[in-house]
Amino acid sequence: MNDPITRRKSLITLGGVVGSVLAGGALRAASAGGATASGPAAVANGAVKCVLTPELTEGPYYIAGEHVRRNITDGYPGTALALHLTVLDASSCKPIKGAAVDVWHADAAGAYSGLNGSSTTFMRGIQRTNANGLAVFHTVYPGWYTGRAVHIHVKVHVGGSVVHTGQLFFNDSLTDRVYKASPYNKRGARNTRNAQDSIYRNGGKKSLLSVHKHGSGYVGAIAMGVSRS
Repeated sequence: MNDPITRRKSLITLGGVVGSVLAGGALRAASAGGATASGPAAVANGAVKCVLTPELTEGPYYIAGEHVRRNITDGYPGTALALHLTVLDASSCKPIKGAAVDVWHADAAGAYSGLNGSSTTFMRGIQRTNANGLAVFHTVYPGWYTGRAVHIHVKVHVGGSVVHTGQLFFNDSLTDRVYKASPYNKRGARNTRNAQDSIYRNGGKKSLLSVHKHGSGYVGAIAMGVSRS
């Protein structure tokens, strides 16, 4: 997994598709008439379009060789968050099976694992996408730290190459609600919202997770289109 960072552009779907990953990992978008279309047929008829978006910085906390696992919490507290991340071939919007999706983020207290020689691994992991291009992680809603909006780092590997390096963001109003509960409410108010985050301002709006309530936690989803060459 120690692949070099590439300068390839990643692609995501717009027009009501960003963040929408429904059952089976299929894409859906609303057409002008209110009907829905999905998959390659939607690309062909123009209901779904794949467009280039800038890569977002890897940041200083990436560690190669993370564990292949679905639950990445290591028992750390926080509001449950299931991540449903779908990887698509940007040339066709078809799902890519077997892509390695690598995620890492801060815990509820705003700390990263594995730093300064630490052997901790919380909030880090890798999953392979299934036949629908879907990788699922069980984690907790990230905490904040000074100077950054709330986010999750992601890296996608296909065929031994890094094809996307990005960051996933949350709606500020949702974060406000989540942070009213323990353990988030034991800290002071966060000092950086999306609008003040330099990385969010340079493309993060296109990487907002689509989040819905599920039991006592949440499910966050996004579809990421990548170029395989």
